[in-house]
Amino acid sequence: MSEGVPEFAVVGRVNMGKSAVIATLLEIDDNEVLRVSPVPGETTRAQVHEVKFGTKECVRFIDTPGFSRPVEAMREIRRIHGDGLPGREALKKFVEDKGDDFSDEKRLLEPVLAGAGVLYVVDPGRPLRDDFLAEMEILRWTGRPRLALLNIRDDATQEHDEVWREKLGSAFNLVRTFDAHRAKYDQRLLLMKALLEIEERHRGQLQQTISLIEMEWDERRNEAAEVVREFLAEALELRVRVKIEDKDERMPTRRKQKEDELKLKYFERLKKLERECFGKLLKIYRHHLLKVESGQEAFQDIDLESEEVWRKWVLSRGQLAAIGALTGAAGGVAIDAATGFFSHGIFTAIGGVGGAGAAWFKGGLLPDLRVDLKEGVKFSTGETKELVMGPPGNANFPWILLDGVLVRYGRILERAHGRRDVEVLGAPDEEGFTKHFPPERRKLLGKWFTDCAKGNRPVGKDVETQVLWALEEGLREVPGSG
Repeated sequence: MSEGVPEFAVVGRVNMGKSAVIATLLEIDDNEVLRVSPVPGETTRAQVHEVKFGTKECVRFIDTPGFSRPVEAMREIRRIHGDGLPGREALKKFVEDKGDDFSDEKRLLEPVLAGAGVLYVVDPGRPLRDDFLAEMEILRWTGRPRLALLNIRDDATQEHDEVWREKLGSAFNLVRTFDAHRAKYDQRLLLMKALLEIEERHRGQLQQTISLIEMEWDERRNEAAEVVREFLAEALELRVRVKIEDKDERMPTRRKQKEDELKLKYFERLKKLERECFGKLLKIYRHHLLKVESGQEAFQDIDLESEEVWRKWVLSRGQLAAIGALTGAAGGVAIDAATGFFSHGIFTAIGGVGGAGAAWFKGGLLPDLRVDLKEGVKFSTGETKELVMGPPGNANFPWILLDGVLVRYGRILERAHGRRDVEVLGAPDEEGFTKHFPPERRKLLGKWFTDCAKGNRPVGKDVETQVLWALEEGLREVPGSG
């Protein structure tokens, strides 16, 4: 045990979720670091987990084996002590006994008797039996600061909740509720603050730790905003090209093959940019078991002409017009797109590229070709003939990109690290965020989107900083962001 570093032993009955509580609280979803298993008795020895900022160790949590024979252990401690109420000396003698009996109880009591506070984890979905009462009594005899945690489970009823609270309230300094499989940042921070209430000895150290957690969370959000800004800029600046020869130009079937090749390259590049963006966000928020969707067959396209899509995702005509007035863009240009399809997953399948040639060609020559959802194909003169695609001319395209990021960002935040199932960061269907942005933020981002799409991304530090702040505010408004 280290003087000056607050320590808490996480104790309780086997398979009550002790390891899951630590995993969620400390954001550990790696079984190599902290094993979380439904198998009773998975933790067979005390495991120390440190909360560090830089090289500074702030708090320690000790994952202990669960009680296995609490009633018999309580009787043995009473026998060792004799008449009266047992205390620390009787517990020390119990732990120091060289016999093989009560090995789990001895291991979990060792750090507590050495000075650690107690974080007692129980499942309120279970009836309160004599063995739980024995656990509470043994922990009360330690005389250490004690916090009882009601670890709510998804499939459990709460019919025994009040009975648990009454008994725990008489044996513990504080009783709190926690859900190791759903707790977000706010709930984790509240648990840290609850520890502050029971451990007066290390009050200053715990207060500093809480401040560092809050600062580090703000830094992560800022880092995430930078990742989102770069993804949006790269997606809007993206252009892909494919060469076209005279014979391809003259033959409709070959021309269509070239168009399909172009479309495939463009969408693969978009997918790659999105995967990289979410890979970085998952790393920032320390997720290994939450993964980025990668299979195109799993994507579901959304139709920009669909009433549901307009309701959930894209900006209204009035909102686009307000942005257009500032940026000089035609407010309704994107709204009238006839063939716009975007993927919820990777924004794929912008439809019509390989459709009837007449819909896409405005003349007889095929030098440079730029696909635009509103205006079809643009031509330029030059000896080199190539098809060029990107970016889509639909003014709602960047807002759909941003909404896709924000919705998935919310899913990243709500994923608790105590879970051990592998989950895919799949296609979102929740309500979008951008249409609720304040008008000034929409105007700032709309101007920046337009400049990036034209290849004129602002180089001034002030503009990029303002865009970063605007995106950070958008991330802050996502539920669970703190």
